[in-house]
Amino acid sequence: MSLLAGKNTIVYGGGGRIGSAVASAFAEEGARVFLAGRTLGRLEVVAERIRAAGGEAETAEVDALDERAVDEHAEAVAARGGIDVSFNLVNHGDVQGTPLVDMSLADYEQPVVTAVRTNFLTARAAARHMIKQRSGVVLFFGGAGDPVREFSVGGLQVAFHALEAMRRQIAAELGPHGVRAVTLRTGGIPETLPADFEARQVIEDSINGQTMLGRAATLADVGAVAAFVASDRARSMTASTVNISCGALVD
Repeated sequence: MSLLAGKNTIVYGGGGRIGSAVASAFAEEGARVFLAGRTLGRLEVVAERIRAAGGEAETAEVDALDERAVDEHAEAVAARGGIDVSFNLVNHGDVQGTPLVDMSLADYEQPVVTAVRTNFLTARAAARHMIKQRSGVVLFFGGAGDPVREFSVGGLQVAFHALEAMRRQIAAELGPHGVRAVTLRTGGIPETLPADFEARQVIEDSINGQTMLGRAATLADVGAVAAFVASDRARSMTASTVNISCGALVD
């Protein structure tokens, strides 16, 4: 049987590179995927690809920073048979390449505020329904990591560490209700770097060079692991991180 057969899954930021990879993996494992994001056209491209492969996908224009929009969408999905998995993969708008001493406060705090706000809203919305059904999985992406020496990453790491604090607390509060919370962390995914990004090759070489396997995780790797962690086969996993960094991050 497929890992996620009969499950309702929400992927926020489903039109992005990581979001679309995760959504496709969920669908391949039998889940009904609800793609949410601000650009409906991008979501529809992903949805059509999933449907063409025999999967189920629906789209909705949702600003995952808007409290009312998130809550209303979650209500609509829950009315279709509950919410089994929620995964926020919304872009945090981080500004990279500028040393901290030259960075504006607005650029530094943007990914922190965005990450905390959107993940809190989406996790809370899903959890309220998961508590009622006494099951469900809230997934986070990023995880804590060591400082990056080769490149200026702005507030990116601060945002990831903030999400880890959120994940730990929500796991503790939701555990008694049968709801799990897990973070997926990589050491970076070269495929997500824009082709015209000036420092792309430098960053890609750095990511690959820091791994023990000599290669970084791919988008397909992230999707496959996410599907497993979201499934009942991983039912004993909560309040934890899943390391898919190919050895770049050592536990």
